[in-house]
Amino acid sequence: MQADLNLLTVLDALLEEGSVMGAAERLHLSSPAVSRTLGRIRKVTGDDILVRTGHSMTPTPYALAIREEVHRLVRQANAVLSPSRELDLAALDRTFTLQCHDALASSLVPRLVGRVAEQAPGVRLRVLAEHSADTDDLRHRVDLELGGGTPDLPEFRSETLGTDPLAVVMRSGHPCADLLDLPAYAAQPHVVISRRGRLTAPIDDLLAAAGLHRRVIASVATVHSALQIAAASDALVTTTAILCRPLVEAFGLITRPLPAESQEAAINCNWHQRYDSDLAHAWLRDQVRATLTEVLAATR
Repeated sequence: MQADLNLLTVLDALLEEGSVMGAAERLHLSSPAVSRTLGRIRKVTGDDILVRTGHSMTPTPYALAIREEVHRLVRQANAVLSPSRELDLAALDRTFTLQCHDALASSLVPRLVGRVAEQAPGVRLRVLAEHSADTDDLRHRVDLELGGGTPDLPEFRSETLGTDPLAVVMRSGHPCADLLDLPAYAAQPHVVISRRGRLTAPIDDLLAAAGLHRRVIASVATVHSALQIAAASDALVTTTAILCRPLVEAFGLITRPLPAESQEAAINCNWHQRYDSDLAHAWLRDQVRATLTEVLAATR
């Protein structure tokens, strides 16, 4: 049997009002329409539901027995179809999973955790590292993906939260610390940061246009690994200036401006479209946006 849930709405009104006319007024329907629906309810249940006693109608024992259950079901259906548009942060109990590279985790996550804990004590953040290859994580287990990339498929949403200029990281006392022009930059050994293990980057196109070529001695997946190499050698690391600053300072390294004009690196926030109207998810996106704005403004 295909249940018609509209019958429950009319049945609830009939049991609450105790009359066809009262139910019709409550539902903004005509009395004949409610009478016809009552006939259908009687046919489905095999019970009279309401019987005439003098000038009024009295519910049957079966109707009395199901009245509270019918009312509860109608309330639940209304709650499902008319979700609350208010978010109670104090009562929010949820775990959000974020995925980002280690520089973002170092610069953004500490502030974000503090902001979230202050506003919503019941919220937990799970921060995952980037994968070396594309995965379906954003479809299944990752709420927000933060980084330079943007998904191609229309089922995903993306917002650019800010940009970060490129800089060259080197050890203190490096031969190029006092003068770093493009030929000097190209002449040094380099470490490339690439989660896919690539040995080139957009800066190589700029060098090629100037007739220069650099020597890449390693490609590593994380900023942390690249800076470890830079701290122990003359290798240069080209990376973002602001987001990488906590790691750069932790290793006692120094930065110099990239000696070439280049676009700032975009910082994107990606999520699946199923979260578009999720109030808690929208709140989390707001917190990430505000926290990153603080980080970029404070460091600039």
